[in-house]
Amino acid sequence: MVKKEIEEGKFWAVLSYFWILFILTLLLKRDNSFALYHAKQGLMLFILWAVIWILGWIPPLGFIIGVLGGIFLFILFLIGVYNALTEKTRPLPFIGRYGETLKL
Repeated sequence: MVKKEIEEGKFWAVLSYFWILFILTLLLKRDNSFALYHAKQGLMLFILWAVIWILGWIPPLGFIIGVLGGIFLFILFLIGVYNALTEKTRPLPFIGRYGETLKL
């Protein structure tokens, strides 16, 4: 990746980790490979959030899943934002490798 491409895509890469906003990056910055990489990672984070949210409704285990899952999601969110801000293309732990294989 070219330094200019990374600089142009950095804002969109960070934005991709904020809940469903990865869609904006997919729609508006599809031509930027750095932003697109982080949008795919953000999509994986969103999918994991949806799974944890659904599992959180299962009583009585749901509360524990929701709390621990929320902490795990927050840590992944911080890792993703850090990677985007430091201009790295590292996959998120556990889920990022699936995002790398997406063809969008």
